[in-house]
Amino acid sequence: MSTVARPTPPQIPAAPHILDNAAWAALTGPHAHLAERVGRAARYPLDVSPFTALADPADPRAWDDLAALVGPGTVTPVTGAKSAPEGWETVQHGQGVQLVDTSLRAEPAPEAVRLGPDDVPEILDLIALTEPGPFLPRTVELGTYLGIRHRGRLIALAGERLRPPGWTEISAVCTAPDHRGKGLATRLVRAIAAGIRERGDTPFLHASATNTGAIRLYESIGFTLRRRSEFLLVRTPGAQQEQTA
Repeated sequence: MSTVARPTPPQIPAAPHILDNAAWAALTGPHAHLAERVGRAARYPLDVSPFTALADPADPRAWDDLAALVGPGTVTPVTGAKSAPEGWETVQHGQGVQLVDTSLRAEPAPEAVRLGPDDVPEILDLIALTEPGPFLPRTVELGTYLGIRHRGRLIALAGERLRPPGWTEISAVCTAPDHRGKGLATRLVRAIAAGIRERGDTPFLHASATNTGAIRLYESIGFTLRRRSEFLLVRTPGAQQEQTA
């Protein structure tokens, strides 16, 4: 009996996961009403979030659109890109991790209070004290933010940031230094996750690759590392601000 060698069928590349370009998916999806956009580039208003996004970071046309969107000589963050095109200055290059909810126990936190625009000054004070990541005067418009108070003072915080279709990012997780070790951040993460799941989304989050303590905590409560991510802080080509003597 003879055998006939059959050619190996060509492998079809897997389609990109929506979380591979979460900011773009959010700005062209549930957060489209907030988006400022030029062609293949989009960003949030500068008082909402520093995030900008490209439809395809490998597409030079998307970078051209980003330059048109933010203006010449402007420093702006870019997610999902490993390097910037020629003519762009890389100001900072960082690495992070993306984790997704696989076994988190989500539940309300009875002591948590909903935070809104009137709470922004207190939120900004806590963010400045704990530095969990960028938070701006209108960031509360991105989703639900919950806090825990002690004797009237805001001591812990967590909320929602990026919203790609079917997913919601948990962000701004922080606790005042004199109240750490009490599980406040975990309770708020579980409470935010409960609201996310209630509307049919799946929670995910990002952390700096160097923040091993936070990564271990998130993994211990039911998040799983999905991918390592990169971000750039770049300056667009063009006119530079004049330096004064």
